[in-house]
Amino acid sequence: MKNTKFLILLLAIIGTVGSCSNNTEKVSEYPMFWTWMDYRPGMNFDSVCSVMSETGLDGVMLNAPSPDDYRKAIPIAHKYGIEVYAWLWTMNLEHDRDVILKESPDWFSVNRKGESLADTKAYVDYYKFMCPALPEVREHIKKKIVAYCEVEGLNGIAIDYHRFVDVILPTTLWPRYGIVQDKEYPEFDYGYHPSMIKLFKEKYGYDPRELEDPSSDDKWLQFRCDQITEVANEIAEVVHSYGKVMAASPFPTPAMSRKMVRQDWGKWNLDIVFPMVYHNFYTGDVSFISDCMIEDVRDKNPMTTLYCGMTASNSPLMFECMDSALNNGAEGISIFTIGRLRSPEIREKFKAYADSARASRDASKVNSGVSLPKVVNANPFENTGIMNAANMQMLAHLSMTNASKLPELKQTDQSDFNLSEYELINEYGATKCYQVTEQNSHVVFDVTFYFYGGIISGWSVEPEQISYKKYINGPGS
Repeated sequence: MKNTKFLILLLAIIGTVGSCSNNTEKVSEYPMFWTWMDYRPGMNFDSVCSVMSETGLDGVMLNAPSPDDYRKAIPIAHKYGIEVYAWLWTMNLEHDRDVILKESPDWFSVNRKGESLADTKAYVDYYKFMCPALPEVREHIKKKIVAYCEVEGLNGIAIDYHRFVDVILPTTLWPRYGIVQDKEYPEFDYGYHPSMIKLFKEKYGYDPRELEDPSSDDKWLQFRCDQITEVANEIAEVVHSYGKVMAASPFPTPAMSRKMVRQDWGKWNLDIVFPMVYHNFYTGDVSFISDCMIEDVRDKNPMTTLYCGMTASNSPLMFECMDSALNNGAEGISIFTIGRLRSPEIREKFKAYADSARASRDASKVNSGVSLPKVVNANPFENTGIMNAANMQMLAHLSMTNASKLPELKQTDQSDFNLSEYELINEYGATKCYQVTEQNSHVVFDVTFYFYGGIISGWSVEPEQISYKKYINGPGS
């Protein structure tokens, strides 16, 4: 009995000491498992919330057309113990897109070729980003934020598309648009609105358009990032003035997002951040998640609670992804989206996982152990998952050729797969190009790795055409 009383007293003391940490207090206030999702008038939101609750989700970033839609949705979500954040697009227009295009065409972002998004398409039709340097744009965004902050019961604001157009898309999306973005190209490089140029020239005394390569100018890069940061922090002031939580859904790491979309989110005054670490968009390997979390722990605002955003799937791999995030600094998970968890078995497993993770988090509040900082290994040749995937792509090229010659032959025998040493043949920017020869077929493969933000953020494998053609045509060709 005496030992029991002593243990209770000891735990109480440790808990009191732990409560002195502002970060610990903040983490305990926020939901641990979230989803992004769209809300549309007339949908059976009660049923959706029931599924979320049964799956173990306790937070939702909800995208609805108007503040009144949140007023209808919030009481339903709260009935199930689910917090609601307004998931709002900022620099990229959303529900009021057509009106602004008609009334204020001069608000839109301009690329290095001088083309405005008011009358030019970048990737998709709904990419209608505005220029953050314009005071009227900032006021428009803040007015929108105020309208949602005034919704009673709304727990917070989660901003999205708070950036420029992607100057670099994730590598797996390149085939969709028939592009290769191994460096910055003028048609995708935005931020050249006359007002932006004017402000930059006043500060630094030169026009970035006159440089031989504007993409190499650090001042010009940082200036555009800082414009986005200024707007983010103005939004945060509004959100905090209403006593609500400020959150954002940016690109995977501050270093990656600076280069890819001019988004330096480590400098934003966020309470919560949900970086979109969609590994299947980048390397396809779970190591991408751990790499990003390690970088984010280091580079985020110290006052910001770090979560990990990932794609949901009906696969056990999703749980491996969540382990990778939580074991490397994430305080919770957000999935895109609950609608993808179609299997009752997966939802049941997710609930068990979420309950276990919450229990571990609660237990860790009395654990004052200090762990050493982790470091990312950016050597792709030491990443087994990525290199195995690259080898499989090479095998696939050889197998397809064999199958076209002999339909009954569906694959190349992996025991005959024999690679030479990799040779670095070119290096520029974030790109490293290697060649390797499969020594039985004599096919040379071009293997390219991309290191946006200093981590392995993409790769590609293509057969070199001369050697591949010889292999296809056979001996003597």
